[in-house]
Amino acid sequence: MSAVKTLEAVARDRVGKGAARAVRRQGQVPAVIYGGGQPPQSIAVDLIRTRTLIYAGGFKTTLFEINAGGTKVRAIPRDFQLDPVSGVPLHVDFLRVVSGQTVTVEVPVHFVNEDAAPGIKKLGGTLNIVAHTLTLDVAPDQIPDAIEVDLTGRQIGDVIHVSDIKIPAGTHTGEPTDPVANIVPPTVLGAEVEAEEAAIAEAQSAEAADDKAEESAEDEKKDGEEA
Repeated sequence: MSAVKTLEAVARDRVGKGAARAVRRQGQVPAVIYGGGQPPQSIAVDLIRTRTLIYAGGFKTTLFEINAGGTKVRAIPRDFQLDPVSGVPLHVDFLRVVSGQTVTVEVPVHFVNEDAAPGIKKLGGTLNIVAHTLTLDVAPDQIPDAIEVDLTGRQIGDVIHVSDIKIPAGTHTGEPTDPVANIVPPTVLGAEVEAEEAAIAEAQSAEAADDKAEESAEDEKKDGEEA
């Protein structure tokens, strides 16, 4: 399970666009903690620390203990905004966590033991991933880092459903029959690649023919002018 991470913060008395800009000029990111039956709390967190956490991955599935002015609050990120040009964090929303509560999170799916799948290793099949994440309802302190799918023994044509996977904690919000991945024959993707390469070659050939026709027309025009 993901470990609880500490996050230092300072309380904010002022809110609004002007106040948020002032916070950013100080090298911090404006944020808010809401939920849990309590009023929203405006805070500011360190820019470098926040950017590192976001780009390290798993930010929205990490439980934080936020220390704001000596008061510690457990919360999980619900959303964040990035500058569309620089990618710098502009704002973070945290959901306050209370005892007995569950949260809905997207947990990444990791596929393991691909070398032990005969359909891939021996027969040249390809793993076609349908779902890169699964949505779980889970207690905040039990959020898995990832959900592992064991490919041992898998053959071409096998379809892996949610019901085939052991979920470490929480409840999947979808259907047990939802597909996660399947193993396809090598000819399936191979045919698509060949068709794409043939289309590209045809387009290049047509373009070359058009260029040659234009050159011939220009040569004929020059010959006529010289005559």
